[in-house]
Amino acid sequence: MGVSRSKVPVSTGAVLGWTLLSAFVPGAGHLRAGWRRTGLALLGCYAAGLLALLFVALTADGDLFGTAVNWLRTIAIGSLVLGLAWFALVVHTFIVLSPGRLPQNAQILTGTLAGLLAVAVITPFAYAAQTVWTIHSTIGNIFAPDEPLADRPQQQGRPVDPWAGRERVNILLLGGDADTHRTGVRTDSMNLASIDVASGNTVLMSLPRNLENVRFRPGTPMAERFPNGFRLPADPGGGRSDLLNSVWEYADAHPEIFGGRTHQGAKVLMETIGHTLGVKVDWYALVNMWGFAKLIDAIGGVTISVEKDIVFGKYNEGLVKAGTRKLNGGDAMWYARSRTYSDDYTRMRRQRCVIAALLDQADPATVLTRFNKIALATKELIRTDIPRNMLAHLVPLALKVKNAKVSSIQFVPPLISTGYPDWDKIRQISTKAIRDSAERRPAAAASATPSGSSTPKPRKTTSLDPTKSLGDGCGVL
Repeated sequence: MGVSRSKVPVSTGAVLGWTLLSAFVPGAGHLRAGWRRTGLALLGCYAAGLLALLFVALTADGDLFGTAVNWLRTIAIGSLVLGLAWFALVVHTFIVLSPGRLPQNAQILTGTLAGLLAVAVITPFAYAAQTVWTIHSTIGNIFAPDEPLADRPQQQGRPVDPWAGRERVNILLLGGDADTHRTGVRTDSMNLASIDVASGNTVLMSLPRNLENVRFRPGTPMAERFPNGFRLPADPGGGRSDLLNSVWEYADAHPEIFGGRTHQGAKVLMETIGHTLGVKVDWYALVNMWGFAKLIDAIGGVTISVEKDIVFGKYNEGLVKAGTRKLNGGDAMWYARSRTYSDDYTRMRRQRCVIAALLDQADPATVLTRFNKIALATKELIRTDIPRNMLAHLVPLALKVKNAKVSSIQFVPPLISTGYPDWDKIRQISTKAIRDSAERRPAAAASATPSGSSTPKPRKTTSLDPTKSLGDGCGVL
């Protein structure tokens, strides 16, 4: 291309200045060097890209974020390609500015600085590609294979309904203590999250680990084995292995009940808790309770008001001191799990407070800035049967929950006797809470009260209305 040499910068400062400007405004250096058509084309593409990003920023919602989950591989590759293109742009800009006309020392200086600039511009694209690929890999490791959409009802002229006509999605959230020495899993924390798909309003229903005489769904193999409820002889030490938290472990350990089929624990527990609460459980997510500490560390800890000193450890050597502070993962999990000088029901309340704190404090900005650490921690702590292709719909639903009304119920004494549960009463309370949740307008979710915020006032409740905001009772010193 014929370029007038008078248009090409001849000073070191000009070459470096126009090269640097082109890293932020592609095409500027080419225009200065006389490459008019190339410069205008680059500027046009850059302007179009900026307008597209502005449009996305102004119109971004949960659906957009959810759809992006299905394009993670493409986004990662696209980021890397764009980074290489930007690298080439900086290098080419430097070349067309004719640095060869400079003195030798100036050529070495400008070439070195231009090379460093080219590396600098590719770095954020490489980081973005690596982050998105980590998301893609994490999803592949945690979530179940895609669920066939053909099994869902499709109305003529309308897209497939991802919820298959359901008004609510019920996800069983489990905290387990699985290890290499145990065949099954003891689920010491069991919470069913019932989510309204329209509003995001959620009811978190907690069942105690020591619920006895558990009833199984009629017609299932476990119901045939235990027609009068889950009851086994006492352990040699006097303990019991027939509580609700043992259902998964027992089912995994007795494949003969299921015609030889193995790994039935998750399915049996979902059926059992669904039958207990009078709902259909759609999916489960099992969290390794001690791996959960890594997740808390990954987000930088959680701020919780510890109402009194929490003692823990085999010899009571550990202590989480009372007061409002940011807890690391280990202290947060001891706060949630310790039963020393306490009981299961108090521990359940503390676990609810940790969940409330996470819901309140794990904002999108924190998740994005610490995503690599969060993804690495998540790989080690979650097992779920949620299909990968449902994430495109669960992500926007999760964003709704973040800003919706989240209430909770704990089926513990005196509301429910764990030794002789009133199953009809449990279902009545569950049904009423779900109905009330569907009628409520979205509101800010309650949270564990951090320092400087006010404690939420508990609602008046009746015997059949024990529903509370998720953060009720948290942060009271």
